Amino acid sequence: MAQPKFLLQPLTVAILAASNTTLLWANTNIQSEQQTPVVLAPIVVTAQQPNDANGLIVHSDPKQPIQPVPATDGADYLQSIMGFNAIKNGGTNGDVTFRGMFGSRIKILTDGTENLGACPARMDAPTSYIQPESFDKITVIKGPQTVQYANTGSAATVIFEREPEKLTQEKPYRGQASVVVGSYGRLDHNIEAAIGDEHKYARLDANRSIADDYKDGNEQSVHSNWERWNADLALGWKPTDDSWLELRAGKGDGEAAYAGRTMDGSQFKRESLGLHAEQKNITEVIKKVEAQVDYSYNDHVMDNFSLRTPPMTTMKMHGMDMTVPNKMSMRVDRRTLNIRFAVTTDWDKFSVISGVDTQQNKHGGDMVMYAMPSMSSPYAEDLKFQSYGAFSEWTYTLSPDQKLVAGARVDQVKIDNLEDGNNRKETVPSGFIRIEKTLPEHGLKTYAGVGYVERTPDFWELYSTSTDRGVGTMDMMGMTTYRMVDNLNNLKNERTAQLDFGFQAEHGAWNGWASAYVGLIKDFILLQYNGSNAYYPLARNVDATIAGAEAGLGYQWTDHFQTDISAMYAWGKNTSDGRALPQIAPLEGRLNLRYVDEKYSLGLLWRAVAKQNRISLNEGNVVGYDMNESKAFNTLSVNGTYKLTDAVDISVGVDNVLNKAYTEHLNKAGASMFGYAASEQFNNIGRNYWMRMSMKF
Repeated sequence: MAQPKFLLQPLTVAILAASNTTLLWANTNIQSEQQTPVVLAPIVVTAQQPNDANGLIVHSDPKQPIQPVPATDGADYLQSIMGFNAIKNGGTNGDVTFRGMFGSRIKILTDGTENLGACPARMDAPTSYIQPESFDKITVIKGPQTVQYANTGSAATVIFEREPEKLTQEKPYRGQASVVVGSYGRLDHNIEAAIGDEHKYARLDANRSIADDYKDGNEQSVHSNWERWNADLALGWKPTDDSWLELRAGKGDGEAAYAGRTMDGSQFKRESLGLHAEQKNITEVIKKVEAQVDYSYNDHVMDNFSLRTPPMTTMKMHGMDMTVPNKMSMRVDRRTLNIRFAVTTDWDKFSVISGVDTQQNKHGGDMVMYAMPSMSSPYAEDLKFQSYGAFSEWTYTLSPDQKLVAGARVDQVKIDNLEDGNNRKETVPSGFIRIEKTLPEHGLKTYAGVGYVERTPDFWELYSTSTDRGVGTMDMMGMTTYRMVDNLNNLKNERTAQLDFGFQAEHGAWNGWASAYVGLIKDFILLQYNGSNAYYPLARNVDATIAGAEAGLGYQWTDHFQTDISAMYAWGKNTSDGRALPQIAPLEGRLNLRYVDEKYSLGLLWRAVAKQNRISLNEGNVVGYDMNESKAFNTLSVNGTYKLTDAVDISVGVDNVLNKAYTEHLNKAGASMFGYAASEQFNNIGRNYWMRMSMKF
């Protein structure tokens, strides 16, 4: 893997030195500290509560450490939020699910733009390019309850955001640095620094993460090591209090070993460039005009020899059978351009955000068969996506305690098969309406909304599947297979209509929340893995019904001791065939105990997961499929945080304290070369120790 051009290893020493220095400074500032409010020690996050739109929207601070061990990527972090799971590949780069839904049904955005991966098997899912701690805020909008972004997410919209800097001449700099060390060679460095004043600034985010293969609860080594780095630079200009312009550029790379794949990811190159602009308070009515242009390039390589020993194959050479390594690799890339323009207006009780956006992305790749060069294919572009959309989202304040929110958008989508000139054009609508109501006398906040999303099949559903219709090709065994050219027109648009409702409540020492949903999906895109084509799953449309909920209950025992319990459950049925929808995680509950003092906090997380017996054998999505029922399990984790100074704190934790051997229901099958049968899932990490130290300056 290409090494980063910056060195983060000295960061550990720097933080330790700064912590000691800061302790000396603290003794000289006792009087000033006494004049400021007491701030409790930071808390290791084990669960997030809905905290906006009366419970529909979740905000999270990615700079706080989480348990289990601080996240390796975007999918890893999202699993700490109720409703999210991930299909595991190894130690990192899982593929996130939400309420049993997968892929493009979950809109993943970074600073309002979409950075798509390139691998046809989603070995580089969009979240694999995200280092959470490099962002200031994570926002999750549940269900189809926003239309502000291109190609609306039917299950959820997730936004990783960096906020404009707010520096002054009195404090012309700010920064944060952290180091994570853990079992099995885990070592993370992250630094964020900004310098400037009220009118201009420069911000740097840089990080590096590395880990060895872990061992499961049976002390069996699991092929799971990784290494990655990222660097992002932002240059901002604020000529007035209401004006903002920012230029952003970033690069990254990495490699990851996958226990559940026949190949590993040996390259995750990322390049990005963006220009964001904003003007506020233009008139009494026009409150904000915003525009952004973002370009990203992902260059991904997967192979079966860089991070593992390749399998052997027999070939005839000079009339003799020769056994040689069956080395193969595939390089794929995607270029994505996103453009967005939006205007926010206010008229008394009526607020509107309207705009237009467009996305264009082009995909290509090659394949190299080292033992059989004649089967190699040169680089070629294969698929091009274009979308043009317009949206409008309205908020009307009916009363101080009640408001109505609604939105609508329409997208024109064109998909071109660059290999044969075939194309597909669709006009897809989406919209929602919801009411949010507060009952202050009862400490109650509620919401209820109905949303509709229509989406075209995505790249992975078209490119990585076969079909049972159309004109195919017959192989030497008389089997007929069908590829992308047929799926382009044979897969119907997926249409989702969903009701979302929920509440938040506080009463004395008690607090509670719940988010529930029920939806009908017409022409759900389902993949079947036991068809005639062993290499590509069969893609087809079925009708489906989904339902479920996330809920939590908390109690403040004392000023320092609190507890909360939360649970999530997702259910889905393939109504066309009368059986369960596949790849849905089972019922899960979490118990959190927490003691928080001025200088330190202690926490305990007990996670209990039920068995999953609602499966659909050999059916699933692009990444995983149901192989069998899964067993119930539970894990115990503990953590503690100590506040050395106002600027320096240290967190420690032990995950899977009892060293249990277990596997998640959503888990790729283990590769047989690592000791797993083709239909056997690999285990999660065993007992895992970690420590995180962070410093603000």
